[in-house]
Amino acid sequence: MLDFTAIDFETANKYANSACSLAAVTMHDGQCVREGYTLIRPPFMVFSPDNVRIHGITPDQVAHKPKFDRLWPSVRLHLEGRILVAHYAVFDTRVLRSLLKTYHLEKPQASYACTVEISRRVWPDLPNHKLDTVADFLGYTFHHHQALDDARACALIVVKAAEAVGASSMEELLEKTGLSLKPL
Repeated sequence: MLDFTAIDFETANKYANSACSLAAVTMHDGQCVREGYTLIRPPFMVFSPDNVRIHGITPDQVAHKPKFDRLWPSVRLHLEGRILVAHYAVFDTRVLRSLLKTYHLEKPQASYACTVEISRRVWPDLPNHKLDTVADFLGYTFHHHQALDDARACALIVVKAAEAVGASSMEELLEKTGLSLKPL
C-alpha cells in the first residue's frame, strides 16, 4: 500500500522553531484520506520580511492562533507511526524536531523520505527539482509556499513517482530508486 503523510511547514524567520503554518496530507493506498492545515503562533513573534514575502503570512494573522504545543496532540495523530514525506525534507523535519525540543514534546515514532531525492531519481532530466518545477512537469497547478498546497504537491510527486517506477508501496518506491527511509 502506498501509505504516507506529506507535510509542509512555513516559518516566520530563519530559526527552525519559528513555524507559522503547517499542513499534513495523509495518503492511504495512494488516495488522500485526510488533510489538515493550521496557522501557528511562533514562540517569538519575529517575522522576517523575506519570509513574509515568500509565504504571505503576517504577525497579525497568527497573533491569536495557538502555539505548536497546543496543536501537537491533534498534529501527532497525523504523524504517529507514519512515513512522512516532504519536499526538501531536511528543512521540514528540522522544523518539527526544533518545535518538539522547544516545547519539550515527545517525538513521534515516524520515519521520513524526501521528494526532492525521489524526483531526482525518477525524473533526472528535469532542469531542477524544485517543488514548482516538478509539480509543473506533473501538470499540477498550485499556490507555492502555501503549506497545504505544497503538501498536496508533495503527495502527488510520491504517487506519480510510484506509478513511474511501478511501485505499490513507499518501501518499494524507495527500493526502486535506491533510497531509504530515515528516522525522525
